[in-house]
Amino acid sequence: MAGAVSLWRREAVFLTAMLASETGIVGMNTLFKAATSKGLNSYAFLGYSYLLASLLLLPSHFFSNRSRSLPPLSFSILSKIGLLGLLGSMYVITGYIGVKYSNPTLASAISNITPALTFILAIIFRMEKVNLKERSSVAKVMGTILSLVGALVVVLYHGPRVFVASSPPYLNFRPLSPSLSSSNSDWIIGGCLLTIKDIFVSISFILQAHIMTEYPAAFTVSFFYSLCVSILTSLTGLVVEKNNPSIWIIRFDITLTSIVTMGIFTPVYYVIHSWTVRYKGPLYLAIFKPLSILIAVVMSAIFLGDSLYLGCLIGGVLITLGFYAVMWGKANEDKTRLMSLLEKEKTPLLLNHNDDQI
Repeated sequence: MAGAVSLWRREAVFLTAMLASETGIVGMNTLFKAATSKGLNSYAFLGYSYLLASLLLLPSHFFSNRSRSLPPLSFSILSKIGLLGLLGSMYVITGYIGVKYSNPTLASAISNITPALTFILAIIFRMEKVNLKERSSVAKVMGTILSLVGALVVVLYHGPRVFVASSPPYLNFRPLSPSLSSSNSDWIIGGCLLTIKDIFVSISFILQAHIMTEYPAAFTVSFFYSLCVSILTSLTGLVVEKNNPSIWIIRFDITLTSIVTMGIFTPVYYVIHSWTVRYKGPLYLAIFKPLSILIAVVMSAIFLGDSLYLGCLIGGVLITLGFYAVMWGKANEDKTRLMSLLEKEKTPLLLNHNDDQI
C-alpha cells in the first residue's frame, strides 16, 4: 500500500512539473506579447534574459564538472556549441518576432509540427529510414503530412470567431486578435516566422543530440549555449537597431518583469525537462506538448483579450493528431527495436543451454 502511494505521489510530481513547464512556456509568450505593447524590443529582451540565464547556470557548470570525469572541452566541441547557439539565436529571434506579429495561441499551435519537421530532417540526413510496409513508418509519414496541412490551415485561414474575448480592464490596448489589431498579412508573416523558428528548432535537436554524445554535460552545454544566444541576439540587435539605442534602456514595469522572468524560467525549464527525460523518457515529455494550445487559448483570452478563430481551432486539431501519429510511430519503432534486441540476447542463451544438454 505504501509503495502504491509513493508511486502515485511520484507520478503526481512529474505531472505537476510538466504542467508547470508547459504553462510557463505559454506564459512567457503571453508576457512578452503584453510587454511589447509597452515598447519592449525583442533583441533587448532576448539579450538580457539569456545573459541572466547563463549567470544562473554558471554555478551548476562548475559543480557538474567536479562531480564526474568528462572529456576535455576541446575547440571542436566549443565550435559545435557555438553553432548550436547560432541556431538558438536564430530560432528565438524568429520565434518572438513571430509572436509579436501574431499571438501566443498561434505559436503554441505551430510548435507542435517540430516532431514532423525533425522526422523530415532525419530522413534527409539519413538518420531515419522509411519503410511503407511498416505501420510505424506509415504513421510517421501520415502524421507529418497532417501536421504540415494543419500548420497551413492555422496560418492561411482565419474563419469566424469561435470564442470572443473582451479586453482585460488593466490593459490600455485593444484586443490583439487579427481582425482588430493586425492585418491578415501580419498574421501570415507571424505564422511563417514561427514555422521557420520550428525548422531551426528541429535542426538544433539533431545537433544537440550529436553534441551530447561527444560531451555528456548538459549544464555545461546549456551554460555556453545561453551565453552564445545572449551575445548573438545582442549583436544582432545592435546592428538592426543601430539608430535606436534607447531600446537597451529597460523601465521598471512589465518590460523588466518579462526579462527577469524569462531569465529565471529558462534554467528551471531546462532542469524540469532534463529530470523528466531521465526518469520518464522523451515520449512522456512530448505527450504534453499539444496541451500548450489549450493553455495558450485560456491565457491569451484572460491576459491579452485574444479571440479564438475557427482556422486556429481546425489547424490545431490537425497538428495535434499529426503530432501524436508521429510520436506513436516512433514509440512503436522503439518497442520493435527493443524486442529485437531481447530476442538476440535470448538466442545465444538457448544455444548454450542445448549444447550443455548434448
